[in-house]
Amino acid sequence: MIRKILRNRSGIALIITLGILSLLVSLALELHRQSRETAIRGGGVKDRLILGQMAASAVQAAMGMLIQDRMESDIDSVQEDWADPEKVRQALDELSFERGEVRCVISDEMARLQVNALVMFPEGTDSDGALRLIWERAFTIAVFPYEDLPEESSPTAIVNSLIDWIDSGEGESITGLSGAESEYYQSLNPPYSCRNGPLTHAGELLQVKGVLPELFYGRADIPGISEFITVYGAAVSEDRFSYSGKININTAEIPVLAALLPGENQDLALAIYEYRLENSDGVFIHDLTSPTWYKDVPGFSDIQIDARLITTQSDIFRIQATAELPGMRYAADVVVEREQDSKTGVWRCRILQWQ
Repeated sequence: MIRKILRNRSGIALIITLGILSLLVSLALELHRQSRETAIRGGGVKDRLILGQMAASAVQAAMGMLIQDRMESDIDSVQEDWADPEKVRQALDELSFERGEVRCVISDEMARLQVNALVMFPEGTDSDGALRLIWERAFTIAVFPYEDLPEESSPTAIVNSLIDWIDSGEGESITGLSGAESEYYQSLNPPYSCRNGPLTHAGELLQVKGVLPELFYGRADIPGISEFITVYGAAVSEDRFSYSGKININTAEIPVLAALLPGENQDLALAIYEYRLENSDGVFIHDLTSPTWYKDVPGFSDIQIDARLITTQSDIFRIQATAELPGMRYAADVVVEREQDSKTGVWRCRILQWQ
């Protein structure tokens, strides 16, 4: 009997020992797994920090190019170093990274249509007829590829609704019945109200009556209106602000150039675009200093663009920087404004947006 009891106790002890060992092995495996995940997460955090710093370095290099350009020239055009992808790449090559790579594209924000200039600020109670016409042309180009759009998505209706979204009132005195004030938007589900002031970001256009996603974003083969508009461009003096709406004819893309031209001459936008880039042995041959240089383009001798609507100088730019490490990517969309210190005269870039 005693031997049987001892044998049973030995068996129980063996079972307990095996159970404890199994538990210890499980705990060890779990601790190992957690340690490995912590190490991986730690490495991921480290890489994300590195990517952010790499992109920030690219943005700083781009701002340096823009400041240098402003110190050397009063005009801005596609003929300058900041607009040359190869010159930008060479500037980025000066940055030293142990691994990974960075890319950067600089574009002129004032080559875009200033949406807030549709309404005359600071009062915000009237619209600019010349700019309204340009916007109607721009939306005519945007809606052209699409069929069977609703009446509220006609170019005139969209522009009227956009003006109502921006102006400071709630009446129809500016746009008439084809616009849309807060009463219309309050009837939607979910309801919301007009901005009744300047837009703060371009995506806000999607809230405006008639602006369909396909018109805003475009399709694979058709650019959307979002690529050619900006909410920036405010000129501030004391407690007043306004938007000139001026477009840099030296940097504007073809759809924007076409919107500047009368409907029967819009096909000549390509001629302006190509004229700016003509060169001989790598040297540009056309002077883009005067805003009226476009009259030297073949076919433009009798064409007149309102001088109030064009310029050859900009101080607001968009920097799109990308940093990559194996398996990871960081992209920054940055808008900067060049400004000169009133005391020291030193030029610098102030960041307006970092996304």
